[in-house]
Amino acid sequence: MVNHAGRMAILWALLAAAIVVAQESPTPTPSLPPEESATPLSSPAQTPSPSPVRNVRISFVPPPMEGTISLGIYNKEGKLVRVLHRETPLSAFSVGPDALITWWDGKGDDGQDLSNGKYHARGYLVAVTKAQDLGTTASARAMPEGATATVKQRLVPNPLQNDKSPIVEIGVGFDTAGSYLKTGDGLPLLTVSNTANLLRAAMVKKRGNIVEIWQEDETGVRQFRISNLDQMMAFDCGEVELK
Repeated sequence: MVNHAGRMAILWALLAAAIVVAQESPTPTPSLPPEESATPLSSPAQTPSPSPVRNVRISFVPPPMEGTISLGIYNKEGKLVRVLHRETPLSAFSVGPDALITWWDGKGDDGQDLSNGKYHARGYLVAVTKAQDLGTTASARAMPEGATATVKQRLVPNPLQNDKSPIVEIGVGFDTAGSYLKTGDGLPLLTVSNTANLLRAAMVKKRGNIVEIWQEDETGVRQFRISNLDQMMAFDCGEVELK
């Protein structure tokens, strides 16, 4: 029996020249109710019909590298409207005959239905990387000089795309669950820490592919180091249409 890694290796080999496909799944035709129940019972007020289910099928050829997938949905202005996957292992996706498959329910990050139209799906494969905790800094409440919200990072080129020298803006963000690296447009890429109630966070680019992150909470400032930041590949799922 071929394990998951073997299946992915076969998929990558077969699809090196494949075109990424993204299409909306057909809406199933509802079956007709029995004739005797076709007339609804009279009632003082009609119950509103539920919103139709909008499932958009998204399929993509994964970059030929082991890691996790972060995938976002963007509107026509290029704004991130839905984080569809965040640090998701490849094994969590369905494996089709020529691509990995996922689904989008047509909702934004706020849980509300988005308007009909064309959207774009794209993301990153991030190699397995862990943040190194360097502990509390000597100056309990001092951010380092030159710390910024974002840095520029050159990534590994994706051989399935015509992008020989990809550069992406990487930033540090935080929410109630902790801190994380993200793209400049807000797509989460890698968890840094699970520290809640952070007040602020910043980063400094070191030599090559290393960044150091400082994050502050009510107890002080803690420092982290992330190496091999360049071990990411961008990929594009193409345009999807929401109806």
